[in-house]
Amino acid sequence: MVTSPIRVTVWGENFHENSDRDREGMAERYPDGMHGAIAAGLTELLGDQVQVRTATQDQPEHGLTDEVLETTDVLTWWGHATHGQVDDKIVDKVYQRVLGGMGLLALHSAHFSKIFIKLMGTSCSLTWRNSADTELVWTTNPGHPIAEGVPHPIVIDEQEMYGEYFDIPHPDEQIFISTFSGGEVFRSGCTWRRGKGKVFYFSPGDQEYPVYHHPDIKRVLANGVRWAAPDRAGEIVTPSVVSQPPPIFTGRGLKEDK
Repeated sequence: MVTSPIRVTVWGENFHENSDRDREGMAERYPDGMHGAIAAGLTELLGDQVQVRTATQDQPEHGLTDEVLETTDVLTWWGHATHGQVDDKIVDKVYQRVLGGMGLLALHSAHFSKIFIKLMGTSCSLTWRNSADTELVWTTNPGHPIAEGVPHPIVIDEQEMYGEYFDIPHPDEQIFISTFSGGEVFRSGCTWRRGKGKVFYFSPGDQEYPVYHHPDIKRVLANGVRWAAPDRAGEIVTPSVVSQPPPIFTGRGLKEDK
């Protein structure tokens, strides 16, 4: 894993925090914004292991300038209402960065984000119901680093229901599966490798509920950041086409063509 500290950028849509309909409730649940709560949880649990900053969609270049991306080991992404307004050029930059080795945590409604759909290559559609269901998050892979220290199950008293069918590629690793009070099930914690990068999708975290203050959810996200970090520092390199001259065999040795 990358040597400490892991450089984490917590990206948030920052729409509900500022909309007329949601502003008052969001101020009560997330006075520093959802991105602020996620960032605070990572700092609380990981301490000196991380350097955490936030970026939001309403900032220039959505807060993801070349400088920011080049100094990010793990990017967390939360979006919901304005996926379509994310600049495709920024999405392409994030995509190339992931292929080069940057970790990505896609959270809750980020299943419909441009970057997650691009990485998955599927519609990423699902079923949903927002009626304050109780969610139980069951660990299906207890030996995985993301499940370390996580209770079985995590109990979330109120949460938006996400259910199957979830149109994603078969996960490389299934870490969590959720059940809801309506009887639905959902693959709520999945990982993939894309190029050199690691991708973790984790579904709990609707804006209408204070889920990112939940201690067990904070633990999952902290574990996810450590897991998604590049294996070695300085190893995030954008893939490129290379013209390789042919080698020349001389006897039993191998000599490069000059």
